[in-house]
Amino acid sequence: MKAGLRSPPQSLAIYTAKALIIATGMTRRGLGVPGEEKFLRRGISYGNLQDLSFVEGEDASIIGGGNSALQIVENLHTVARNIHLISRAELTADPAVVERVSCLSNLQTYIGYKVVQFIGDGTLTGLTIRKMAGAGTLDLPAKGAFIAVGLEPNSFLAAPLLKLNSRREIIISRDCSTSYPGIFAAGDVTDAFGKRIIIASGEGAKAALSARQYLLNLRKAVCPPA
Repeated sequence: MKAGLRSPPQSLAIYTAKALIIATGMTRRGLGVPGEEKFLRRGISYGNLQDLSFVEGEDASIIGGGNSALQIVENLHTVARNIHLISRAELTADPAVVERVSCLSNLQTYIGYKVVQFIGDGTLTGLTIRKMAGAGTLDLPAKGAFIAVGLEPNSFLAAPLLKLNSRREIIISRDCSTSYPGIFAAGDVTDAFGKRIIIASGEGAKAALSARQYLLNLRKAVCPPA
């Protein structure tokens, strides 16, 4: 595993191991537009929040079209004055959820739009959106913006060594082994079915057992029984 690796900075430490389990999970995907980082926690949030009082009686925007985004809409509809739902494509949430939110009188939906920038001074005051196939822009007021455009696996550290799928998830076998001998992976960073805590916990236990068996097999190969 050391071949081809650069010498790390002095502030980093090197640890050696004969087996490694990667369980780095996933991170909420951002938009990568101007103002997003500046107003993070100053009006911009990723996913849902327990405390929505900062948008009470104000306009709020939700970016996304899946179940997570529409759940935020349902939580906001009795709190916010107006809700702007912005989605690049048609809504992908469950049809029953889409039907429920479509009846909300304070919801305005912008299908086929993307966020161009977030606007504000010390805190967020609005955002600019643009139709995917057009050049004109539209400014929307927003005291709060909730980004719910999915998750991405934290596989960048493993990318040079391991095989990933098109979603950049680590491809694992049934025993949680990867394409590199001695490296195992578990949880949401892998291509295992079901992104749930209980599933990730089970996969972690399986990876630990597999890594243990791998080390036992190594020991037998080095020190065969007499």
